Amino acid sequence: MIRLKEAEKTYENGTKAVRGISFQIDDGEFVFLVGPSGSGKSTIIKMLTGEIVPTGGRVMVNGFSMSRIAERQIPLMRRTIGVIFQDFRLIGTKTVYENLALAMRAVGAAPREIRGRIPYVLNLVGLRGKENSFPDELSGGEQQRVAVARALVNNPSTIVADEPTGNLDPAKSLEIMTLLERINALGTTVIVVTHERGLVNHFKKRVIYLQEGQVTGDATGRYEGVRE
Repeated sequence: MIRLKEAEKTYENGTKAVRGISFQIDDGEFVFLVGPSGSGKSTIIKMLTGEIVPTGGRVMVNGFSMSRIAERQIPLMRRTIGVIFQDFRLIGTKTVYENLALAMRAVGAAPREIRGRIPYVLNLVGLRGKENSFPDELSGGEQQRVAVARALVNNPSTIVADEPTGNLDPAKSLEIMTLLERINALGTTVIVVTHERGLVNHFKKRVIYLQEGQVTGDATGRYEGVRE
């Protein structure tokens, strides 16, 4: 479960990026986080992943308090949350298998666990047989599927996707979102940050609207863009 209660973040330069935000995302939900540039979306993602800490209020991520988390707990927290980035962030000199294995070794997975998990996840994202391919041998859509696989490989309870279709054409964007919907149907919580109104409207999930560091709407249905 993700829970923000009066969460605030003020950066050292005085910028108030998040201003008393409160919302809850229950286990198994699929939620879109939308809003214009500077609305606080990126700051919220960074608080959820432990990259930054809130300066006020509470941010709870799968039972961990991000304000008071001990350093030794951070690897445990990060096993519960997988992140997908717009720019893929794959290591070009490593194969698909090696990219995924690196993510598993980073959280202390044993070699036997790595050998068993990677084929399953690649099959899940439709990349069976691509284990030995390098990123530059794959299409943009396939590279993003590798990024999805990397986010899934440690069996997290939550996936956070930050503009996951920003570098893809409309058809590939729809494929990736459909894949995330299928992963959500298996029980994984999915949070997607996006500007793509058409995708949001196509999938008709819960939409949390942000503007100037505050929640300005929270409903299931269409993203009209009026809050942009």
